[in-house]
Amino acid sequence: MRKGRTDLLMLTTSEIREQFLAYFEAKGHRRVSSSSLVPAGDPTLLFTNAGMNQFKDVFLGREPRDYKRATTSQKCVRAGGKHNDLENVGRTARHHTFFEMLGNFSFGDYFKKEAIDFAWELITKVYGLDVERLWFTVFEGDDKVPADEAAIQLWIAAGARPERVLRFGRKDNFWSMGETGPCGPCSEIHYFRGADLSKNVGALVNGEGDDTMEIWNLVFMQYDRDADGTLNPLPAPSVDTGAGLERVAAVLQNADTNYDIDLFTPIMRKISALGGAAYGGRMDHEIDTAIRVLCDHSRAATFLISDGVIPSNEGRGYVLRRIIRRAIRFGRKLPQPLLLSMLVDSVIESMGSAYPELLERRSSVLKTLESEEERFAKTLTVGMERVGALLDEVRSRGERTLGGAEVFRLYDTFGIPVDLIHELGEEEGVTIDREGFEQMMMEARAKAKASSKFQAAADATTYARIAEKVGAVEFVGYEQYTDIDSKVRAIVVDGEERDALHHGSEGDVVLSPTPFYAESGGQIGDAGTLTWKGGRGTVTDTQKQAGDLVVSRVRVDEGYLSVGAAIKASVPAQQRLDTTANHTATHLLHKALKELLGDTVQQAGSLVAPDRLRFDYTSHRPLTAEETRKIEDAVNDQIRANLEVTKTVMPIAEARKTGAVAMFGEKYGDQVRIVAAGDYSREFCGGCHVNRTGDIGLFKIISDRSLAAGVRRMEALTGRGALDYFRTLDDASREIQQQLNAPAKELPAHIRSLQEKHKTLERELKQLKMKVATGGVAGQSESSSFDDAGIDVDGVRLLARRVDDISGGDLRNLADTFRSKIKSGVVLIGSATDGKVTLLAAVTSDLVGRVSAQSLIQKLAPIVGGKGGGKPDLAQAGGKDAARIAEALSAAPQAIRELLSA
Repeated sequence: MRKGRTDLLMLTTSEIREQFLAYFEAKGHRRVSSSSLVPAGDPTLLFTNAGMNQFKDVFLGREPRDYKRATTSQKCVRAGGKHNDLENVGRTARHHTFFEMLGNFSFGDYFKKEAIDFAWELITKVYGLDVERLWFTVFEGDDKVPADEAAIQLWIAAGARPERVLRFGRKDNFWSMGETGPCGPCSEIHYFRGADLSKNVGALVNGEGDDTMEIWNLVFMQYDRDADGTLNPLPAPSVDTGAGLERVAAVLQNADTNYDIDLFTPIMRKISALGGAAYGGRMDHEIDTAIRVLCDHSRAATFLISDGVIPSNEGRGYVLRRIIRRAIRFGRKLPQPLLLSMLVDSVIESMGSAYPELLERRSSVLKTLESEEERFAKTLTVGMERVGALLDEVRSRGERTLGGAEVFRLYDTFGIPVDLIHELGEEEGVTIDREGFEQMMMEARAKAKASSKFQAAADATTYARIAEKVGAVEFVGYEQYTDIDSKVRAIVVDGEERDALHHGSEGDVVLSPTPFYAESGGQIGDAGTLTWKGGRGTVTDTQKQAGDLVVSRVRVDEGYLSVGAAIKASVPAQQRLDTTANHTATHLLHKALKELLGDTVQQAGSLVAPDRLRFDYTSHRPLTAEETRKIEDAVNDQIRANLEVTKTVMPIAEARKTGAVAMFGEKYGDQVRIVAAGDYSREFCGGCHVNRTGDIGLFKIISDRSLAAGVRRMEALTGRGALDYFRTLDDASREIQQQLNAPAKELPAHIRSLQEKHKTLERELKQLKMKVATGGVAGQSESSSFDDAGIDVDGVRLLARRVDDISGGDLRNLADTFRSKIKSGVVLIGSATDGKVTLLAAVTSDLVGRVSAQSLIQKLAPIVGGKGGGKPDLAQAGGKDAARIAEALSAAPQAIRELLSA
């Protein structure tokens, strides 16, 4: 704790959070729950990283709400993407991957005066902060935007001394949502935390050190930046504020760092107890850094997994995997190594009252973490062997540096931490090429960024303008989807609005009303047809742009299509019926999985198409055949029950009380649509469904496989698709019955018998090949110069053989047989199998000091177009040129002479 302070209220973090939300509720704000850490419907974000994320479409005018003021405590993660400062977490007092952002928002309601008055009253009256310790920053203005004189005068009017209101430039005090769109000046509140007020000077604001710290940022959205950079005043200016809860708590609790606040205490205490090391609060101390890393990363991993993120090798899952693996690495630095799974209960103890979903999903979080930790333990075991082999290879070449490309491959392909590679290298006297590694990392990041799906669409501005002009598109496709009278509202080609789409060309078309469902909730976008006077076109896909703007991809097959044209739009009836069957079956499958495996099963993705359905779910083991059958039976039982499928729109708060399950990765407004299959299944869903479960017809699971660690993917068919599947199986069964002259029920036993016979024949053939190989090489003139005893090469016996169509393991066994036969010498075997060449060299123990198998193989491998490595007594190379195996064998004597004379 900081010394010399007695003027603080010493509120708990929970009290700080509640007082903030209650204060703004009393000022007419709607208390809105934190959204998921996985942003719904926003491809520009990797994770939710600010309070305003869930209100983005409200600020842009795309999404109406029944309130103009809101307040939240938003869970946030900043790791990956442009916030890729993961390596700083734990090394500083304030960096976090996971944190909470307090905020109040005005959507075209109040503006600067109220925002500043609210902030002043809350921090000075409610939180009781000393006015003499407060500083306020405003935008100083530049050649494009004038200084924010209004904010200056409002702070002074609220009670701030004029000299405490400082001006800063665009970097610190101007905010924008993106390259275009809402933007405006911002005003930050800073607080001096030192004991000596004589050192409370303006130079510390936005300066070095933590004595004066920003605690709250008020953003005033008053401009709309267009494509050419022009700033136009917004007709209804808005307010977006953000205050880091952990920072505010550090101030109000007089804590030295964020890690010293009460919210972290249960976690820090558990780490010290299990890790066998007391926390000393030192920034440059290895143990203290490790404790901070574990504390932060345990919160981030627990919340991310709770919100449905699963460790993987791409996107959000890759960031989570990096967080977990970094924590494992730092956990190994403690006297008693620690894993994040050991800290989950402490995180729940600290955060569970504010976020009850953590307790509900505890089992899933634990299983996911334990699985990933076990997986990484195996990676480290294998990785250390791989690093060791590479270090041996480097040293055998007489070098002392492991190249950047090799380090990057170990890191990127095998997940081995660079610090571990460095430590192992140091033990062997080998350094690593950090500069080369960092260069490859930069190239990989650039490549990932270029292909990332988390990039904003280049034509987003065009669609936003159309959305504002056209308004809400009416979707009528739930019940009516053929020959719908509609009108073309807009056409976009290559990101630009056009008046018409001509024969043979493609473009994006906005229709209203539309029967075409835009991809959402796992259901793919509709395809179909358009007809109009003098023309026709094909709809190949339908997506949402700029929030809820429904856009269909259209190819004009005849005539031309113009804006304003009256058209008839159709989704093929059978296509829609098949899609609805698959979508409702997905809901039934989700419920059946939960019934069988428990409520810890979470949806991790889905696909609903006319021809199939796919459902990704969290599970750390495969289903047994019996479990798969039980799930099929459960779904088919509900289909035969012919339950009524109801679709009801209701307030989201009411919907949650019914027990309806929210769909993975979807964004919901204040009014939501609930799809219920009798009393069996109830889910939030805006998709297309059957009217009764009997309309599905039949349900059949066709596969269940691992998708990633802790995630499985099930695929299934319904109705016509299932019938076609059974017919295909029946046709195949009939053909096999005819071929084997056996009835269907006897086919499994008949096939097992054939497989056993096949294995016996393969075994006999293998034994015969080995017998021929060890008995001589008759008919192979390339190596006829070598008799069974081999040849003498300057006092070293060499036995060389070509033996084709033998596996790698058998080649090694053959080499051991030859080594035993010659007692002392070198064995060289060349083999070609399925077009692949193998050279294998083995040296008896008495000669490894004179002739290294590894060195010999490196001399001969280029002849067959390959390369290899290994150990002094056994080495192997792969190659591509089987025609030069004889040449490689013939070159062996000279290669041995060179090694003997070296």
